[in-house]
Amino acid sequence: MTTAHNDTASQRDSVRQRRGDFVTHLYGLHRTISSDNRHAVAEARRVMARLRRCFAGPRQEADAYETVFDFDPPEAEQHVWLLVAGLFALHPQPRLEKRHHRASIGTAMGILAHDRGDSVRRRFTQLVSVEGPSLPHYLRQCVQLLSTAAVPLDYYRLLDELVELLTDDPYGRNTQRRQRIRLTWARDYHRAGRPDGAATEDEPETGPEEPTA
Repeated sequence: MTTAHNDTASQRDSVRQRRGDFVTHLYGLHRTISSDNRHAVAEARRVMARLRRCFAGPRQEADAYETVFDFDPPEAEQHVWLLVAGLFALHPQPRLEKRHHRASIGTAMGILAHDRGDSVRRRFTQLVSVEGPSLPHYLRQCVQLLSTAAVPLDYYRLLDELVELLTDDPYGRNTQRRQRIRLTWARDYHRAGRPDGAATEDEPETGPEEPTA
């Protein structure tokens, strides 16, 4: 039994590392685009363009397969990794500063709502109200809004949370975890809208830490 437990823990750690390596690669694309190497910049821009086509349908989604499958996503998570790749291409950014580390999309939307008000609030309310197949549509809209204001988003955390929200759960075992993620997003959204800002000392972590570079 101990051996089986160790094997399962090892598999989880391997998946965590692959997720982290994948998101680190996405941040690296942004860093390359900002470099002085014209050839590398052009190639990174082409990759980003292919990732954005994830939202154009299954045929265009295939353009992103090389970037995603190079990091060997678990079969159950493949569609989530493709989604995150497309979202990153819509709102590319450098790796986050420490003060934004592990901030949820609720925090990001709350920061934006503080400046833009009801239109952002409506989008966020839709995001936390939908489930399953509808979630990527509203998530894309939120990320596009964040991009217009350059509000940072932690893609390490987002990938972890979307795996919980969007992978198959035939026995309903993830129901409580999914509800907890939505409630965390909602709490973070309202905290971020306070005059004293988004940062709080007691905010719990959700999902594994990003890998060290």
